[in-house]
Amino acid sequence: MDGKIFLGGGGVEYASRQGLALKYANRHGLIAGATGTGKTVTLQILAEGFSAAGVPVVLSDVKGDLSGLAKSGSPGFKLHQAFQSRAEKIGFGDYTYGAFPVTFWDIFGDQGHPLRTTVAEMGPLLLARLLELTDAQEGILNIAFRLSDEEGLPLLDLKDLQALLTWIGENRATLSLRYGNVSIASVGAIQRRLLVIENQGADKLFGEPALELSDLMRTDDLGQGRINILAADKLMAAPGLYATCLLWLLSELFEELPEVGDPDKPKLVFFFDEAHLLFDDSPKALVDKVEQVARLIRSKGVGVYFVTQHPADIPEDILGQLGNRVQHALRAFTARDRKNLRLAAETYRENPRFDTEAAIREVGVGEAVTSMLEAKGAPGIVERTLIRPPSSQLGPITAAERASVQATSDLSGKYDAALDRRSAYEILAQRAEAAAGEAAEAEAQAEAAPDPVAREFNTARRFSGSRVGRSTAQPQRRQKDSFGSALSEAVIKELKGTTGRRIVRGILGGLFRGR
Repeated sequence: MDGKIFLGGGGVEYASRQGLALKYANRHGLIAGATGTGKTVTLQILAEGFSAAGVPVVLSDVKGDLSGLAKSGSPGFKLHQAFQSRAEKIGFGDYTYGAFPVTFWDIFGDQGHPLRTTVAEMGPLLLARLLELTDAQEGILNIAFRLSDEEGLPLLDLKDLQALLTWIGENRATLSLRYGNVSIASVGAIQRRLLVIENQGADKLFGEPALELSDLMRTDDLGQGRINILAADKLMAAPGLYATCLLWLLSELFEELPEVGDPDKPKLVFFFDEAHLLFDDSPKALVDKVEQVARLIRSKGVGVYFVTQHPADIPEDILGQLGNRVQHALRAFTARDRKNLRLAAETYRENPRFDTEAAIREVGVGEAVTSMLEAKGAPGIVERTLIRPPSSQLGPITAAERASVQATSDLSGKYDAALDRRSAYEILAQRAEAAAGEAAEAEAQAEAAPDPVAREFNTARRFSGSRVGRSTAQPQRRQKDSFGSALSEAVIKELKGTTGRRIVRGILGGLFRGR
């Protein structure tokens, strides 16, 4: 199919070839369906098709199955006859087995080249999402990033951020006057969250050498696009870290790539497996950011495909941007399931030959309801499509085979050794050490002073010298009062009081009235 990726056979007896037009592949897409309905195989054949067309691919391997892209299928495979029969049924006459150029990546560095970024490149928005911070805590994180720029304190790894937050806590009184209230409790909460993600392995994600995006957008000597597979089976134990890592990759592509308009084929295709993790409990600001990227990144030649169990897992504003759709079977066991199934069917352009809702419910494993963009980007009529068999191995390769692929990679050695250059942690430690040294030197000079009186004065210790004059006059001791003088003082005091003034006014008034 010229200019298309062959998906499978549709129409009557599955004789009509169904394909995804490369010209509209950057209009994004959706692969949905219940567990066990064939989503992973669909992702695999799409990756094969893009690679064969010279388009690099980035995808996450949640179960480890997609590593088979690096190895050719075999006639000795148990499903060989089933594959041949399906290929014949859908008119796939040139079906052959073959391997594809694969580059393995792994945040932990165990199953691929280490994948790293810096804290500064991640940015406060995604980092706040990863740390699950409140608005107040996110505000302090933004202060940290601002101070990093103003004070020349590069944030490369987690210890840099931890050191800067400690410095913010120590100087919170001064910083509060400039940036608003800096609560020591909020700083402590961020530090605890950093400890949590560090225990989950985030310290492996942050550091140098950081990933160069150009290493994801390469072709081999034959012009095939390289398939970049991120090992995610271990990473899925920390869903927040997994989602943030993929969102960072997407946002970096959006920020770095130039505008290309509407190319004949994408420059890169990005697959988000388990896409619901991107949006679970995400703040509105982050969802808005993803929507913005989905709207605009197509003009940079990047296609984004979400892989999930149900279309309802994707926010509506983003779902509306996904023009190419492969819908595997959905189960409808509850009233809510039936409602969602009906809503999913209503998003397709109807085919008079069958009921879309019934088709989504009835399609078998390896079969799907598909709708691809056609001329001028218009949605195609929905079809029941029998998905073609893969050319690469179905299922994972062995650990030895993976290690062999990694050892022969042209990126071998580029990212393997971590670097730890001078950054915020080292700069702040040096400042603290210098301040401690100055204090120790001043104390030593004070202790070495020859005059003990001056030494005591300079060190602010208890001082009894003669620098400050003191009054030596003692108050005169009052002679012991006699009983008469005490009685006279009591009478005078009483007459000065309120009662005394009343008595005087009464006596004087009586005298004057008598006249």
